[in-house]
Amino acid sequence: MASNPFDISGRLALVTGSSRGLGNALARGLAEQGAKVIIHGRSRDTVDAAARDIANATGAEVSGVTFDVTDAEEVRSQLTALIEQHGVPDILVNNAGLQRRAPFTEFDPEDWDAVLATNLSSAFYVSRAITPAMAERGSGKVVNIGSVQSKLARQTIAPYGASKGGVVMLTQGMAADLARYNIQVNCISPGYFRTDMNTALWQDDDFNAWIEKRTPAARWGEVEELVGTLLYLCSNASSFVSGQNILVDGGMTSVV
Repeated sequence: MASNPFDISGRLALVTGSSRGLGNALARGLAEQGAKVIIHGRSRDTVDAAARDIANATGAEVSGVTFDVTDAEEVRSQLTALIEQHGVPDILVNNAGLQRRAPFTEFDPEDWDAVLATNLSSAFYVSRAITPAMAERGSGKVVNIGSVQSKLARQTIAPYGASKGGVVMLTQGMAADLARYNIQVNCISPGYFRTDMNTALWQDDDFNAWIEKRTPAARWGEVEELVGTLLYLCSNASSFVSGQNILVDGGMTSVV
């Protein structure tokens, strides 16, 4: 009987920004499929609580790590310690993200810096700290979390769109450099999902109506609907797939 190409049981996965929200759902999805998961966040209490919750719900081996993804030196030191303690991750999911909203003419430069640092620079810092060890081993999976906003602009979030567009190009650049080491690097770009970051939007009746009209699926996505794509990109089923941006958006980017 042929082995299951989607099997990730026993693989070690680090998911940044996974103590809550979309990242938490992704980490839980990997744990449900038998991966050993490392939860990440900035608050030790929140990370520990999330790790316990996922471990109790799935029976998986779950641990936690805390560091500021925007601090390159802290990322380096903490991930060096993580590798010494747990080994080299088989799977890295760069999910940590931040949203700030304001009209472009009023957007604060400090908010621009915060959005770019959290959404784009962090993916570079964390990947730069992990992928050399993956390359030395000769295998690895990196999944960056982009956004439908990497392809479609919307008012008040120009910096967010710029950061996610950068994530897509970073993905392609990483794939070009790392494929020779049997490291596949891909991007998942969600459409509109019911997450903590989007609370103000899905609680707005007018915006809900726009989403239902604009999206062929006529609804918001549920975070669990991202897990299947993640599993594919983290498994041997995608062994010759690299540098791709998969939009999980209910068809939004396919229509005008």
